[in-house]
Amino acid sequence: QLQLVESGGGPVQPGDSLSLSCAASGRAFGTYVMAWFRQAPGKEREFVAALSRSGDSTSYADSVKGRFTISRDNFKNTMYLEMNSLKPEDTADYYCAARRAVLSFELYVEAATYDYWGQGTQVTVSS
Repeated sequence: QLQLVESGGGPVQPGDSLSLSCAASGRAFGTYVMAWFRQAPGKEREFVAALSRSGDSTSYADSVKGRFTISRDNFKNTMYLEMNSLKPEDTADYYCAARRAVLSFELYVEAATYDYWGQGTQVTVSS
């Protein structure tokens, strides 16, 4: 079992930066593929970024590529999402997710493949 808790959301202005954290409780954090998803009001949940067990492999949605950076610290059982050059269309509830992986380079972008979810943290980008 893995419990995930997001933090770091809040209101920001366009062009600002914001860092989200996802703290995991449970064993063997390093055996999980981790990801961020987001859901804007009235829209479906969408993939943002994913990170392999080792942290060596990443995947990003085209909409955030070059602006967002996903990372993890397996010693601290924590995953991060550094968000730069934020846009109003980045406004959403952001969720971290996890699933076990056998191979160190495995990545998954479909929400349905993830077994564990946090409660979400809200990010609002507005002038």
